[in-house]
Amino acid sequence: MTAHRILSWSPAAIVFDCDGTLMDTEQHWQEARSITFRAFGLKPPAGFADRAKGMHYTECGALMAEETGKPDLVQDLTGKLLDTFTTLVDQDPVTMPGAAALVRLAARHLPLAVASNCPREVVESCLDRAGLLGCFGHVVVAEEDVRPKPQPDVYRVAARLCGVQPEEALAVEDSLTGMESARRAGLRVLGIGPRPPDPEAEKADLWVASLADSELLAWARSRIGA
Repeated sequence: MTAHRILSWSPAAIVFDCDGTLMDTEQHWQEARSITFRAFGLKPPAGFADRAKGMHYTECGALMAEETGKPDLVQDLTGKLLDTFTTLVDQDPVTMPGAAALVRLAARHLPLAVASNCPREVVESCLDRAGLLGCFGHVVVAEEDVRPKPQPDVYRVAARLCGVQPEEALAVEDSLTGMESARRAGLRVLGIGPRPPDPEAEKADLWVASLADSELLAWARSRIGA
């Protein structure tokens, strides 16, 4: 997996993650987890935020219960976590650097979709308030027969709805969980954020610090719609 697989290529569709990729919601998830732990008189285990990043909220609630030794609180923790997060993100929806510009550029030329582990109403509300929802033809979330990341379902479905084969589509992701999902579905992967040490770094074909990266923008202007 090399940067060449992205920079010398023109995708037929782009599928974006939402949390931490398009919307700066990771801060809200962190705060929601802290508030939820405190509400039940629990202390967050060391390193919990890193382990929880990219998880579906139901899995996160289960992990909170497991790691604090409170298995009977799974449902209560999960419900409190989602309610708190929804309130926080509704109060302060913030796009990630470069996200709006890239999405609007790509939407003029390619089918776009979102693939997320968040509930549909949260994803659509965030994107709508950011003025980006109309850029996406499809929003795919984990529900019913669509399993959450790291399973490949959300990316596989998103590519199909965009009318392309998975190998023709680019996934844009900030979490290793999401990158694994996209890779397993057959998409090429653009990783956002600090490049981790190998072997985790191999989950993305190209890493950029943010969607405002100058090399990425040059690629987008020359390759998207080419």
